[in-house]
Amino acid sequence: MKKEIRKILIANRGEIACRVIKTARKMGIATVAVYSDADRQALHVRLADEAVHIGPSPAVESYLVIEKIIEAAKETGADAIHPGYGFLSENPDFVRACEKAGLIFIGPSAEAMEAMGLKDAAKKLMDKAGVPITPGYHGKDQSPKLLKAKAGMIGYPVLIKAVAGGGGKGMRKVEADADFDAALASCKREAASSFGNDDVLIEKYIQSPRHIEVQVFGDMHGNVVHMFERDCSLQRRHQKVIEEAPAPGMTDTVRRAMTHAAINAAKAVDYVGAGTVEFIVDGSGKLREDGFWFMEMNTRLQVEHPVTEEITGLDLVEWQIRVARGEELPAQDEIKMSGHAIEARLYAEDPANDFLPSVGKLTRLKLLGPVDEGIIERVDTGVSEQDLISIHYDPMIAKFIVYGPTRELVLYQLRESLEYSSIEGLKTNADFLFRLLNIDDFVEGIPTTHLIREKIENLVNDPDEIPAFGYANAAASVVQSISRTAYKKARSGKGIVTPFEELNAFRMNGDDFTTIVFEKEGHAFPVRVSPREEQSICVVEGETLVVENRDASEDDDSWATLNALDAWRASIYDDFVVLKRQGKRLAVPFYRPENSLKTSADAITAPMPGKIIALNVAIGDSVSEGDPLVVMEAMKMEQTLTAPRDGVVAETGAAIGDLVTDGALLVRLEEEKR
Repeated sequence: MKKEIRKILIANRGEIACRVIKTARKMGIATVAVYSDADRQALHVRLADEAVHIGPSPAVESYLVIEKIIEAAKETGADAIHPGYGFLSENPDFVRACEKAGLIFIGPSAEAMEAMGLKDAAKKLMDKAGVPITPGYHGKDQSPKLLKAKAGMIGYPVLIKAVAGGGGKGMRKVEADADFDAALASCKREAASSFGNDDVLIEKYIQSPRHIEVQVFGDMHGNVVHMFERDCSLQRRHQKVIEEAPAPGMTDTVRRAMTHAAINAAKAVDYVGAGTVEFIVDGSGKLREDGFWFMEMNTRLQVEHPVTEEITGLDLVEWQIRVARGEELPAQDEIKMSGHAIEARLYAEDPANDFLPSVGKLTRLKLLGPVDEGIIERVDTGVSEQDLISIHYDPMIAKFIVYGPTRELVLYQLRESLEYSSIEGLKTNADFLFRLLNIDDFVEGIPTTHLIREKIENLVNDPDEIPAFGYANAAASVVQSISRTAYKKARSGKGIVTPFEELNAFRMNGDDFTTIVFEKEGHAFPVRVSPREEQSICVVEGETLVVENRDASEDDDSWATLNALDAWRASIYDDFVVLKRQGKRLAVPFYRPENSLKTSADAITAPMPGKIIALNVAIGDSVSEGDPLVVMEAMKMEQTLTAPRDGVVAETGAAIGDLVTDGALLVRLEEEKR
């Protein structure tokens, strides 16, 4: 019997909420958004037909409160609830609350969630269903002594994993017996905070692992199909960064074995809806039929679902809704695959600073570049210009998805998209992603989950020394940008604006040279520029360089310049000029005398807004360089702040449970008195 769905409430936010709204609108279904204080002006709120406020900014007081979500659905007359991913999407209590309220839950049953939600129970169930599993301990006895003994029996290295975990949280790799106790305590603390359950399991750590998953779908008529596989091996701290479909190196025989195992896994729990069966795969050589093992099943839509949509031509959100209405899935032989698709996740974070989230306003968001013929490019996002990236939620800005006939063409286009995109107001991982897409092992189709960790120095470090041509390119770009802005204002009837109104670093010398003052090693570093129609003459520390002026786009602040050495693309910000070329990034700061103060090594300050969850010292305590002093939680991540030098704690500026702002003093050190 088919059910009618006329209005869907989306119990989520950001990119996935916008994604569901897009499909619902295509299907003629009305949508209701929910929002917290921090999301009052969010894009998903603006796109939905209706929106309901559900509480304060912290998710535990809004997006995770089942009663508020149900009440919002009743208030607006919604027929169904789509959970998206994260938040309540894999919470069986939420499913039962929806059913009790007479609402259709667009997802699997509570029983299927419970069967797959606890990793230890799921492993036993999969073993019984004939799905291969990795060696490990999945028992109920959680005493630290027993867990440590089991780890020794399995053999190091091992993985400690929260049984209720997901998204890379509540997971620790342990190399040796001596490290086990600390890793277990940290894992349990994070698991309790994120999932309300600190139980763990222990698994053998595969030395050259790949992460390959299979998209499955079940309907209410007993049908279960697969929609092929995705490779999600490029991960940082167990969190996916780049995903692709199909998996490089996949053969027909291995695909048959893996998809057959995935379907058996779904059938074992009478699965209905979209789900993903994840396998850890031996990546030490060619893929083998006996070289993969069940890892977990995600009982929801995955972040990376667009790559499956692109290679199959199916709308997975549409099929979630169709299945929830009682419709039958297409037969397996009707689901075809062609081409290749890759997704890259663009985050507001600082790769050079241990990937700390970058919180603030997106003052500019220009995504994508020129698209080659035969390529389909798509951006899924939940933000727009002038939106805030908040401390309270995941800092993902957008997902770049590129589809084409071959993997090589898709890789080329994805690099182009990252190179030509322009994001201002905060730091992002765009350059990191570009470099990652050029790593030999990935280009050759042999990625492992270790790849980012092994290549991290090459992926995040920018050159410390800015060469002379870098300063010349930056200065020429500034002058050309000022000239074009003045010309546009004159054409618009607003009059010619002087460079003094456009940029504080601009100074006139009374001749045909303009001086742009940058900062170098804390001091003023002037560059003289004489602009011409097609080129600029730049003088840097007495050296004369010729820079060709090339208009890279129609944007006021985006220029490419070329000198005798190399071609660079320039973006001008308030405090610096960023030069980019093939994943290399040079940030050339303008000189600001007021910013020349140096940070004292005595002060340990908050690197970003967050909550203090551990304070390991008190006033008067002696500490050594590297000692862990404070543990912060921000953006659902733990950050440990250590002592920059030996000393004595003279002051503490926060207590456990305090919410602190970026730059807040946490601990101040003084010299130990002799």
